[in-house]
Formats: sequence, C-alpha cells, structure tokens
Amino acid sequence: MMDPTQNEQAVLSDQVPTPLAGPSQAALNLTSETEVSIIQLSQGQLIWRRFRKHKLAMMGIVVLALLGLMAIFAPIISPESFDNGWNYFAANYPPRLTHPGAADWKYLMGSDAQGHALLMWITYGARISLAVGLVSAFLTMVIAVIVGGVAGYFGGWIDSVMMRITDVFLTLPFLPLLILISAYLSGGSVTLIVVIFGVLSWPGAARLVRSYYLTFRAQEFTEAARAAGVSDARIIFRHILPNAMSPVIVQTSLLVAGFILAEAAIDFLGVGIRPPNVSWGLSLTLAQSAYGSGNWWWAVFPGLFLLLTVLSINFVGDGLRDALDVRARA
Repeated sequence: MMDPTQNEQAVLSDQVPTPLAGPSQAALNLTSETEVSIIQLSQGQLIWRRFRKHKLAMMGIVVLALLGLMAIFAPIISPESFDNGWNYFAANYPPRLTHPGAADWKYLMGSDAQGHALLMWITYGARISLAVGLVSAFLTMVIAVIVGGVAGYFGGWIDSVMMRITDVFLTLPFLPLLILISAYLSGGSVTLIVVIFGVLSWPGAARLVRSYYLTFRAQEFTEAARAAGVSDARIIFRHILPNAMSPVIVQTSLLVAGFILAEAAIDFLGVGIRPPNVSWGLSLTLAQSAYGSGNWWWAVFPGLFLLLTVLSINFVGDGLRDALDVRARA
C-alpha cells in the first residue's frame, strides 16, 4: 500500500515509476502576478484608431479646422469687408506689414486695385468657398441616397425607370451645362449655385448607393425587418442606410473638394459669385488683369489657399476610406 506522505507518481512502465512534474514556482508566481485585461472598443473607436494612423489625413483635419476657424472669425481677422473699411490710397500694395501713415497687419498679403486687403479676400472668401463645397456635397448625397436607395431596394420597374433617368443626367456635359445655367439663372446667387451643383451632380453617387442597396436588400437583417412588419421607408433609411454609410461618407468628402474647384472655375469664367460677395475663385478672376502688371500676390495667395484646401479634403477622404474599410486591421 502506497504511503500517503509520498509524492504522487505516474507510471510510464511496469518497473520505472516517474514522478509527475508540477508547475514551477516561477510559473506560479508569474500567473498570480500577471493580469490580462481585454478592452472592448466600439465601432467609432476602431474607426478613429485606424484614421489617426493616416498622417496626411490628420494633417488635413488640422488644416481644415484652422480654415474653418478663419472663416468663422473673418470679421475679427480682417477689419474690413468688400463694402466697408477699405483704403483706396493703399491700392496695389505688395505684401507688407505697414502702409503709409500707420502700421497695419491687414496688408500682410498685399492689396488689390481698389485698396481691398488680400486678407479680406482670403478670410471672407473662405466662408463662401467652404460653404458652397459643404452644402452642395450634402445636397448631392441627399438626392443620391433617396434615388439610389429606392431604386436598389425595390428593384424591378422602379429601378429601371430611375436608372434610365440617371443615365440621362450622366450623359449631360457637366461643365458646359453648369456654365450655361449659372450664366442665365444664378445671377451671382450663392444659393442658386449650390442648387445647380446638387441637381447636376447626383447621378454618379446614386449609382454607388444603389449598388450597396442591391446587396443589403437580400441580407438576413432586411428579411427579418420585413417579417416583423417594418415599413419599406424605415427599412431603407433606418436599417440599410447605416450599413451603407461608409461609401456615402467617403464620396461626400471627395465631392466637397470637387465643388470648391467647380465654384472657382465658374467664378473664373465670370458666371459665378459676384461682388459684394467674395470668394477665392472671384479673387482669381479679378487677378487676371493685374498679373501682367507684376501684381503676383493677387493670384498667388487665393490660389495657394484653394490648393491647400482641396489637398486637405482629399487627404481626409483617403483617411476615411481606409478607416471605414471593414477589412482593415485596427
């Protein structure tokens, strides 16, 4: 009979008993002292973690935030507006910190032929240029989500009719039609320019949204919602749309940059924004007559801010595309 005080043994053969090897003291100490913590991250936290790894996108966010603050506080940054506060005797001054008679930092970027400081064109122009880009992109995606979502969800003849209408809009030449409509209808109105952008630009985004709805309408969560008696409108906008928001957000960010450039283009051609409203594109338009005289600052500073804004928006769009990619690792 085995002595109970002896160590427990395992028998590998009939003759040679082998003692069981228990855990070492070092392993026991490590197990008792080490705690493993599991952190659950929400979907937003995962997106932010992936987004902040994109250095150019983070730089773009900082630049856009500064531009937004500049637009909001334009009356403080620039003590003059297009109609008030400008000095005709300071016309055509190159960039400087002073002007005859007084020290004034508002001529840091120079002045135009009427004595308006370029700083006024930059700060107040940011308001209209950014507003046109953001609101036009939002309006475009609202139309695209409605058209693409309804067509992709219902399918059949509804899808056929809506896609044929979309195809007609896609065949229209965007820039010539934009110039024609702006010249005869807008009259320099910012609101009408935004509406024209939105009405002419939704077809491509609508086809993108439709492709996602065609996929999600056959998923189990959609079938479960139908079986529960949920209305079609609620399924389209409350059940499927959140799952299709990733491409919608990315497409919206890229549209903002496109609309800012489009607004500058029609301003440059003389059928966009008109004084007393100011924008970066209008500033470039007025600079055409001055650049040959050596007044380089008229075109350089508005063009530089336009370039910086569009690049920043594109960097943010690239970062959002990578961050919203479900296949990407956190």
